[in-house]
Amino acid sequence: MTARVLIIAGSDSGGGAGIQADIKAVTMLGGHAMTAVTAITAQNTLGVQGVHAIPTAMVLAQIDSVVSDIGVDAVKIGMIGSAETAAAVAERLAQPDLAQAALVFDPVMVATSGSVLADAETIAAFRALLDRAMVATPNLPELEALGGEEAVLAHGCSLLVKGGHAAGETVIDRLLEPGEGEVARWEAPRIDTTHSHGTGCTLASAIACGLAQGMPLEPAVARARDFVRLALLDAPGLGQGNGPMGQQMVRNDGLFTGPALNQFTLPATDYAASVAFYKQLGLTQIVDSPGNGYARFEAANGVTVSIHVGDGAAGGVTVFLESGALDAWVAYLARRGVQFEQMPKDEDWGWREARLTDPAGNRLCLYQAGEYRRYPPWRI
Repeated sequence: MTARVLIIAGSDSGGGAGIQADIKAVTMLGGHAMTAVTAITAQNTLGVQGVHAIPTAMVLAQIDSVVSDIGVDAVKIGMIGSAETAAAVAERLAQPDLAQAALVFDPVMVATSGSVLADAETIAAFRALLDRAMVATPNLPELEALGGEEAVLAHGCSLLVKGGHAAGETVIDRLLEPGEGEVARWEAPRIDTTHSHGTGCTLASAIACGLAQGMPLEPAVARARDFVRLALLDAPGLGQGNGPMGQQMVRNDGLFTGPALNQFTLPATDYAASVAFYKQLGLTQIVDSPGNGYARFEAANGVTVSIHVGDGAAGGVTVFLESGALDAWVAYLARRGVQFEQMPKDEDWGWREARLTDPAGNRLCLYQAGEYRRYPPWRI
């Protein structure tokens, strides 16, 4: 069953953080995102120009609407809007129809731009949400405002101490449990980018999605961290200030815990000829190691293929490369001298295929399958 994640947070008109980042993260990780909007912000990469809190009754009405029909496996709370809403939401989450839903609480107080998103009264009201949470995910300034590690753990929830605001070239994130202290630690090189708007929202929602999918907390955090780092590396560079991340560019092939076919290597005889051939097909070369006779290429969907001079004999396997516009692709290649053994042809199994060989003699099939790739009529 699809994991159902309810996000209780504010809207970011610039699409970088808040509800917009939450929906992108949950969707890209395979969950179903639902929302209870607590505030509307006029916001872009330069800052927050205005905030309009949604009345508490309307926030509760959104929650009730979702719960009564669709159901909820996990809840993520971000910007809460007001002390009244914080208290009311905490009380609502304790009711039987939501009591079993995992709660990830990201105590949003200040936007990355520096704009204040929670007053002292609202921060004080966070205590009731901490009492209900499975895990809290404050950044270092937010953790200090909450009274520090021991004060948060005293509420009985786990604590993910995020190290992004600390100095240094290495970012250290620590997972703490009540009565046990640190149970997991992740260290990674800091990603040097100005486009980090929405990291906290994205991380918390990604964790909530993992919990909704049945993952234990530690692997849910680990996958969420990987998702955030990939989104930072794929940031599109929008805006004049602290721009949005690239959640929409993150491919799930790097986030599975189980087997996921992603890479295969083909033998080659002539390094330069094979590199030129696969670049001509439209693959993007991402590794160039002529001294080792090795090159790696990335397809549009992220799957990679490499060539390795002297690595076995060619011809034992047929490699399939997919396109949504097969005829145009083949015509483009044919005009540039690529020789085909079979031009595009409709096959009985619903695919349209063209066939050729590479300079080493490896067999390739260029094909177009549409919905029949994943959902053929004979699918089990």
